[in-house]
Amino acid sequence: MAGGLVGALVLGPLSDCTGSHMMILLSLLLMGSFGVGAGFSPNFYVYIALRFIVGAAFAGISISMSALTSEWVGPSYRPLAMIISYCFQGVGQMALAGLAYSVRDWRNYQFAGSAPAFALFFYIWVLPKSARWLLTKGKVEEAKKVLRKAASVNKRTVSEELLNQLAPEKKVKSGNILDLCKNPRLRILTLIMVVVWFADSLVYYGVSHQVGDFGLDIYMTQLVFGAVEIPSRASCIFLLQWMGRKKCQAAWLFLGGVMCLIIPAIPTDFPVIVTVLAVIGKSALAASFSTTYVFSAEIFPTVIRQSSLGLCSMVGRVGGILAPLIVLLSKYHPAIPMVILGGTALSAGILCFFLPETQNQDLQDDIRDSPASQRSNKAVNGSFENGPVQTEDGQLKEAAITTRF
Repeated sequence: MAGGLVGALVLGPLSDCTGSHMMILLSLLLMGSFGVGAGFSPNFYVYIALRFIVGAAFAGISISMSALTSEWVGPSYRPLAMIISYCFQGVGQMALAGLAYSVRDWRNYQFAGSAPAFALFFYIWVLPKSARWLLTKGKVEEAKKVLRKAASVNKRTVSEELLNQLAPEKKVKSGNILDLCKNPRLRILTLIMVVVWFADSLVYYGVSHQVGDFGLDIYMTQLVFGAVEIPSRASCIFLLQWMGRKKCQAAWLFLGGVMCLIIPAIPTDFPVIVTVLAVIGKSALAASFSTTYVFSAEIFPTVIRQSSLGLCSMVGRVGGILAPLIVLLSKYHPAIPMVILGGTALSAGILCFFLPETQNQDLQDDIRDSPASQRSNKAVNGSFENGPVQTEDGQLKEAAITTRF
């Protein structure tokens, strides 16, 4: 968690400069190398240092992948594209339970859990750069190249006349985290989003750390936790389109918070009931986490999107760091941890109603744009657009490209 905090703080802004494509590849290399290296640690202190770097690399991957996906996919398909990847976190949790049960030697456990990261390095040949990010950097020719590839993969045609009208975004300068404080509207949105990220992380990992306190087998409970996350995260794909981002985010936080508050009222003689409530609560927070990634990527502008996600993720990691400390408060009274976790989730859910709705809204590129005033994209020839494209004469023209790679 500490590594993830530093990774979010450093790699998020760095990704705005280098692009998501490069940051994802670099983070995969770091995660695999130092993860395997942790298995050779001669002592506990070296192990901690190496795992710190692994945590930082994971933050770089999650932030950059969310930004890259949101910039390539139109509003209607954005939840589907982003949340499908998060569903596989549940698969990973299930695999983790089986791996921990089967491999009891900690060194072999490190090797088996970290080596697969190297297999993902083939992304170097298939992972696209963001055309939107390239335009904000003035790299028009490279943007044309990736748009042609997107059209080719999706069996669509893009006229050269339209591509020739592409021009760098005018008067759009690179942003940084300080710009979030200078803009009054972004300042309020950022404060609310960091609270939501903090609540998601604190409650999600807080419930996870109590997996051994529910009275059932720890491996089986972990397996169930992972299994139920898959449908809960997948449900966000439909609920985000039906309820919108704001209501869906608040609903998941409310559900998770209520489950946490109910658990202390259940006698310890009923471990199955406690486990069921914990599973529902953790599933709700997993879905809330997935919603938060989509919501955050749509609220913040392109020039500062990854820096903003990095800041939010950093605060979220603080919640993850505090989670085990909150759990330790149970020695004073068993109900204290769950009451704190439930209250935090409910408070964050209330704040969600002060956020703008971003459903069917185009991504903003400039810090001066308002998140609440973006127009929705239109369907052209059965496909959804990547959004408006700035042309040399200042007019906005639509790019009817379904960006599937």
